[in-house]
Amino acid sequence: MTVRPNVTPFFDDDSNTISYVVRDPCSAACAVIDCVMDIDYAAGRLSFESADAIIEFITDNGWQLDWLIETHVHADHLSAAPYIQQKLGGKVMIGEQILVVQETFGKVFNEGTEFARDGSQFDVLLKDGDTYQLGGLTCSALHTPGHTPACMTHLIGDAAFVGDTLFMPDAGSARADFPGGDAGLLYDSIQRVLTLPDEIRLFMCHDYGAEGRDIAWESTVAEEKAQNIHVGACKTREDFVAMREARDATLDMPRLIIPSLQVNMRAGEVPVDADGNPLLKVPVNKL
Repeated sequence: MTVRPNVTPFFDDDSNTISYVVRDPCSAACAVIDCVMDIDYAAGRLSFESADAIIEFITDNGWQLDWLIETHVHADHLSAAPYIQQKLGGKVMIGEQILVVQETFGKVFNEGTEFARDGSQFDVLLKDGDTYQLGGLTCSALHTPGHTPACMTHLIGDAAFVGDTLFMPDAGSARADFPGGDAGLLYDSIQRVLTLPDEIRLFMCHDYGAEGRDIAWESTVAEEKAQNIHVGACKTREDFVAMREARDATLDMPRLIIPSLQVNMRAGEVPVDADGNPLLKVPVNKL
């Protein structure tokens, strides 16, 4: 029987992001997935209330943080990985295709040669099929691109953390129109996730309370296969791509995409100016 890790969600209502603390049930080892740094965008002010709640939870339980996992370079919230790492340790990991994301958005933000595009800001770069240990659990990373080139699904025991590859069944799937996104690849990645055993628990990175229901973040492979409004009930790749591309053309850019990309492609570090002061750029007519 597959090991069932302890999964504790933390919902950020400003960005509709769900972060997770995942613990090996047989040890004190844990991982944090898709953590959030708070931002008052209008004031240009950063804070860490969301991250502090995670830190307090781990500390109060006496657990050991081994990993800070980014499922992808998020466009709708800023990562707090460096802040949590400074307090609790652990290594920051992301998919190796972060290099593609850094190259793409390094140009968008005119970062210059001083911005490393080799993924060196992260501690671990994962290839498809790579494994890593969380206490006694052997975890695996699946490359599931489409939303972004660097998206990874993390399989930890009977739990899969899908990032933005899938949403809850009544919400469907994430957009695929950002630079480097591809609706066909997203369909293929979703199908790969849905080949996992039916009982595998799937944990979402975002939820928006479709049709006014309460926020939710957990489903199963079986539920998604049967009920997902975008890919369930054997919907074809051709139909999905047509739907996704038409839908994406109607969507506004995420409210926090400009600060999020600059911070997250740096593993959560805020860029600085020549004097070492935190500074974010606003590219004009680039996105």
